[in-house]
Amino acid sequence: MTETRIDPALVEWSGLNGLPRFDLVKDEAFAASFDAALAAHEAEIDAIAGNPEPPTFENTVVALEIAGDELSRVSALFWSRAGANTNDTIQALEREIAPKMSRHYSKIGTNAALFRRIDTLWEGRAALNLSLEQTRVLERHWKGFVKSGAKLEKPEQDRLSAINETLAGLGAKFGQNVLADEKSWALLLDEGEALDGLPDFLKDAMAAAARERGEDGRYAVTLSRSIIEPFLTFSTRRDLREQAFRAWVARGENAGETDNRGIVRDTLALRAEKAGLLGYANFAGLKLDNPMAKTPEAVNGLLMQVWEKAVARAREEEAELAALVAGEGRNHPVMPWDWRHYAEKLRAKKFSFSEAELKPYLQLEKVIEACFDVAERLFGIHAVEKKDVPVYHPDVRVFEIRDRDDRLVAMFLGDYFARASKRSGAWMSSYQSQHRLPLKNGATGELPIIYNVCNFAKPAEGKSALLSLDDARTLFHEFGHALHGMLSDVTYPSVSGTGVSRDFVELPSQLYEHWLTVPEILTRYAVHYQTGEAMPHALLDKVLAARTFNSGFATVEFTSSALVDMAFHTEGAVEDPMAVQAAVLERIGLPQSIVMRHATPHFQHVFSGDGYSAGYYSYMWSEVLDADAF
Repeated sequence: MTETRIDPALVEWSGLNGLPRFDLVKDEAFAASFDAALAAHEAEIDAIAGNPEPPTFENTVVALEIAGDELSRVSALFWSRAGANTNDTIQALEREIAPKMSRHYSKIGTNAALFRRIDTLWEGRAALNLSLEQTRVLERHWKGFVKSGAKLEKPEQDRLSAINETLAGLGAKFGQNVLADEKSWALLLDEGEALDGLPDFLKDAMAAAARERGEDGRYAVTLSRSIIEPFLTFSTRRDLREQAFRAWVARGENAGETDNRGIVRDTLALRAEKAGLLGYANFAGLKLDNPMAKTPEAVNGLLMQVWEKAVARAREEEAELAALVAGEGRNHPVMPWDWRHYAEKLRAKKFSFSEAELKPYLQLEKVIEACFDVAERLFGIHAVEKKDVPVYHPDVRVFEIRDRDDRLVAMFLGDYFARASKRSGAWMSSYQSQHRLPLKNGATGELPIIYNVCNFAKPAEGKSALLSLDDARTLFHEFGHALHGMLSDVTYPSVSGTGVSRDFVELPSQLYEHWLTVPEILTRYAVHYQTGEAMPHALLDKVLAARTFNSGFATVEFTSSALVDMAFHTEGAVEDPMAVQAAVLERIGLPQSIVMRHATPHFQHVFSGDGYSAGYYSYMWSEVLDADAF
């Protein structure tokens, strides 16, 4: 039978508390296992669609919810590896698998017999006595089918399937190109004036990055945010700051095999065509049909309201930085590679502390402890680290999450350090989502298995990993997402954890960030990595007083990216996306001293898949909600 070709290591998870046995997972097993799992899922779908009994919630919706378990497991392991510990074999397979998966789900979404069953239930839902959760689950399935083209004629369905398949391949290539640019570039420096201004923690991280590249005794500026940002902050060598900055913002725009501009053009054209096929004016209209915001006008209204205040504040900040530049006897304008450097000097002047003074008090180990402590106080759960458990990379750590009665409620994996095989950024995902349905393997429900991936600079052997305040906030943010997954309490997998509207998904994570800077937490966990002494109250007071420092810059960086995202997905097909980006930035008046947080050719939220396409605004939407909630 086909099932025998699925490698047992990929689907029979026999590790601690049902974890995958990562040590038994082999790259070469994925291709055949995907084929077998896809075939098995297709057979399950055909059985549901061809059921001679009239459709019921149980025999149609619940059956769909638990179908494809093997495919889910193979997929979870594969996409985790593709994002966090990839290699040439995995990347080649990713380019093949992404379109194949799209083709598979397009076939399901246009299965006429299956849609008739779902549509019958949806139209007659008032008489089904469904719970609120069941109604939501049915709605999700019905809308999913409609957006997959279930109501279209056959030629349009075929075209939509072809579009989705092509988009999947383009998204995979986009992300791989960004990773390739990040991996291939490093600015190697030697002892001497090239290191002027750099604090010891940064030199240690740069030395470790150089060693990883076989350049022992040298120092590497890499495009990992945890190295490039502090380098731009502390380096007194303006020429080196400019060189590093230009490489950082040019990811995906290097006029070679890894150039993403053509991918963006093709992606936008296909998304616009897809929206038209489904009856929407533009792709933003399609994507916003489900979230809270509902319309591009509502999103742009919020963004422009924020933009006007942010850009005014940023211009005030720029004037203060320009005064510092002039005070040093220099006559250059404030450029993007200058901003972080002079903002740090301004912070030191205004609040009498610097990032370098703060960082020794923010040990990764202690910030993780703080995350767990807050979770215990808020939700009554505690973490128990388990050693010697097989993982997909030696840096990954494993924790049991237990409740007040010491019952196991989730497994959590933390993967914190940057490496060349990992895509940039930080994210939460799951190997297994919480639910309470009986499965074909005899189990009832599943334990959530959640993981966080970050990209902090790895310290030298035996040294403490030190975080910036932004890094620490990122860790809290991603653990907020993890809690969303681990504390899920639903019956049906499709609404488990972060299976919510895109502009709600950031609420728990952004809400959780607030507890990092609660004085009680900082007093307890912000301790010096060498002396163990708590952060002095005077420094703590300064940190809290400076919470909104440089907020104009940060908001302009973010909002400009969100506005460009919305412009792309309301305008539709464009011949030159970079011209559109430039036109938007000119229209809104982006200062020359600030760039978008994510320029189009490396805007992975939007083009490495469509998760946040016409949805990058959602961080700000959730921020409005979380301010009220906190």
